[in-house]
Amino acid sequence: MATADRAPAGLSPREEQVLRFIASGMTHGQVARRIGISQHTVDTYVKRVRSKFGIGNKAELTRVALGLQPL
Repeated sequence: MATADRAPAGLSPREEQVLRFIASGMTHGQVARRIGISQHTVDTYVKRVRSKFGIGNKAELTRVALGLQPL
């Protein structure tokens, strides 16, 4: 189970980082600039997360991402 302190099982540290930024409301382009990688690389990380969790759309991705954020 995801908590604010631990990524869901199977996510790399970078995938978790990207997912947290997305949960905070950043676009893929903003995430890329923030951590110094290309937007294509951010897109790749998001695709990997979607694949690992069987996520088909942005709403589901956001729900997983919000599970990483403290309320």
